[in-house]
Amino acid sequence: MSTPLQTLTARKSTFSVDWLVLLLYLTLIVFGWLSVCGASHEFGDTDIFSWSSRSGKQLVWIICSFGLGFCLLMIDEKYFDMLAAFLYVSMMLLLLITPLLATNTKGSLSWIKLGPVSLQPAEFAKCATSLAVAKMFSQFGFSLGKRKDLLRAVGLVMLPMVLIVMQRETGSALVYLAFFLVFYREGMYGSVLFCVFAAVLYFVVGLRYANDIMPATTASVGEYVVLVLIFFFTIGFIHTYLPRERLRKPLIYGVGCSIAAYLFSWIVKPFDVSIVQIIILVMMIFYLLWQGLTLHKRAYHLIAVFAIGSVCFLYASDFALNNVLQEHQQQRINVLLGIDSSVTGAGYNVHQSKIAIGSGGLHGKGFMNGTQTKLKYVPEQDTDFIFCTVGEEQGFIGSAAVLSLFLALILRLIWLAERQSTIFGRVYGYCVLSILFFHVFINVGMVMGLTPVIGIPLPFFSYGGSSLWGFTILLFIFLRMDACDRVRLHV
Repeated sequence: MSTPLQTLTARKSTFSVDWLVLLLYLTLIVFGWLSVCGASHEFGDTDIFSWSSRSGKQLVWIICSFGLGFCLLMIDEKYFDMLAAFLYVSMMLLLLITPLLATNTKGSLSWIKLGPVSLQPAEFAKCATSLAVAKMFSQFGFSLGKRKDLLRAVGLVMLPMVLIVMQRETGSALVYLAFFLVFYREGMYGSVLFCVFAAVLYFVVGLRYANDIMPATTASVGEYVVLVLIFFFTIGFIHTYLPRERLRKPLIYGVGCSIAAYLFSWIVKPFDVSIVQIIILVMMIFYLLWQGLTLHKRAYHLIAVFAIGSVCFLYASDFALNNVLQEHQQQRINVLLGIDSSVTGAGYNVHQSKIAIGSGGLHGKGFMNGTQTKLKYVPEQDTDFIFCTVGEEQGFIGSAAVLSLFLALILRLIWLAERQSTIFGRVYGYCVLSILFFHVFINVGMVMGLTPVIGIPLPFFSYGGSSLWGFTILLFIFLRMDACDRVRLHV
């Protein structure tokens, strides 16, 4: 039985919702629906509210999302904490059996058909994972500085990633990388994020310039440059975490041997100088391992592991691209890296999207007046590529306004997360904003040809009930937590 104080808190929290976030949510929803109208409207259509039209169906999803959000604001916040583990386990089981229940949709096994509608459990798994991460981080004594706790947290995020990859939904799985931003906020070492940055750099440089040959040698530019980067990144770790006297010998010998090898290839006989660079790295790794065993310092071993992992990643990424990824995934990566620039093949989607955005100019062509979208030149223009509709119909001004709204929402969520009085509320808030940021950054980037085409929706804009409901659940649970937290602090 609830006490009078709990009853008063529950009533006040209903009216203590952050109205700025609600206003931004509603504004994005409206702009998103108008964009769906523009992207799905065809010549001769007169009723945008009809159930037979995409805009009419999206309106139903929007109305349902309003009801869903209202219900979430009525739930006592303690249940989110209590049920976090149960919801996570239940969602993981659902993800596990989804390929058995799903129908094949464009090669994906992630959609479960329920009567006239289809739902994608992967969209709702983000919320369950966010609650589970917040629950874990709020446990007494938990710290990402402890190796065991860090591995537990990484495992919690990697499990849904693996299950979603099994559904052939690589794009949705990559969204879970956003949780590492939360880990960094909660105390994960910055060196871990640097390793992620280094891996991306190795991947891009190694593959983009793999077929280019260095002057006066037979070495691949991509391979050689990445090996040099690994050498200097390793030197940087030695400079940061070890005594500086340990830096002099590896730096002098490594740079000296590299220069000597290149001069020999240039003057005497061209050869693959990458071999010399590999030998330098192997010698440095043995030096670090030996020093670690002699001085009994783990830092030497960790830096050696970084160097070994970097070399392995360089050659594994090339193998994975050519032997593991599916053909369409290889094409998307090649288009992004500029290896395949065909505008009629793999690069068609991005090329048409750029044309649509560019044709909008400063002010745009006006609502439902986009020619590229009306003539269906852009594939998936009301789902993954819906931002090109904004660019064509509303122009640069409209696109900037939409991005400003997303930026305002993310900044506001950061402010709300930081003012939470509980670890559970703060971590969950950062989970929500990190997922939103990842979706917006990748979706807008892929429409403009800046990031890979991995097929993830633009929050509150892309057509579909699963995406809209998933983001609504994420956001309104946090709004409920924040409202209750504010009331508690003032009662």
